[in-house]
Amino acid sequence: MLVKENQDNILILKLTDGRTNAIDLNTLRQLDKAVQEVNDDPALKGLVLTGEGRFFSSGFSLPMFINFTTREEVIDFFTEQENILVNFFTCTKPVVTAMNGHSAAMGMILAMASDYRIVKNHPKIKLGMSEIKIGLGLSIAQTAVMRFGLDSDKKYRDVMYFGEMMDVNRARELQIVDEVVEEENLLSRAGEIISLWIDTPNRPFIQIKHMLKKDTAEKIRQELQQEDWKSGMCDTLLNPEVRATLEFVQAAMEGKK
Repeated sequence: MLVKENQDNILILKLTDGRTNAIDLNTLRQLDKAVQEVNDDPALKGLVLTGEGRFFSSGFSLPMFINFTTREEVIDFFTEQENILVNFFTCTKPVVTAMNGHSAAMGMILAMASDYRIVKNHPKIKLGMSEIKIGLGLSIAQTAVMRFGLDSDKKYRDVMYFGEMMDVNRARELQIVDEVVEEENLLSRAGEIISLWIDTPNRPFIQIKHMLKKDTAEKIRQELQQEDWKSGMCDTLLNPEVRATLEFVQAAMEGKK
C-alpha cells in the first residue's frame, strides 16, 4: 500500500507493504489516484515516491502472480497496470523517486518512469532487473519506460540481459540513478529538485516534459491497441516452469527454503 503525505505542497508517497514493499493492484490504484491529484491540483508541485524500511520495492507481489489461474485474470491485471504505468510516466509535474533501499523489477520500472532518481548511500543496497533469471519478460509499457529511462539500447541490453544487481555507486556510474545521497538528505533533496523545476514563471516544466515524453507515451498506447501482447503475458505467467520458479523465490523470501 501507499502512505500519502503533503509536505510543502509536494506529495510524498511511501511504499509500505511488509518487508520488501511488494506492489499489488491496490498499490497501483492508489498511485494512479495520487498522480491524478497532482495533475488536477494547481497547489501541488509534484510527487516523490519512496519506500519504508530496507527496501524501496522488490517489484510486483509474487503471491499475486502465483494466484493468477486464468488468462482473464492476467489480461485484466496487465490491462490496468499498463494504463497506470503510462499515467505515472506522463504525470504533468515533476516526479522524483527517492530510493531508500533495495530496488528491483517493478520498483526499478517506476524509478525509470520518474523524472529524477536519487538513492540512499549504503553499501548493501542493490538495484537491478533480474527478470531474465526467473523466466519473466516485460510488457509493452514496461519495456518502453525502461528503454526511455536507461537512455540507451546498449544500457537496456546490459541491464536486462545480464540481470545483475548492482550497488549504488555502480548505478551512479552507469547513470541509472542521478544522485547518491545520505539518508538524512534523501527526501529533502527530492523536494529541492521538484521545487527547482516547477517554481518558475508560468511553469514551463510542464510543457517541456510533455514534449519530451509524448512520443514514447503515444507509441505505448498504439502498440497496446495494435499488438497481440495479451497472449504473451498469459503464456508467461501461466507457464508451469515460471510458476514453480516464482513459488520457489517467494518461499525463499519468506525463509522457508
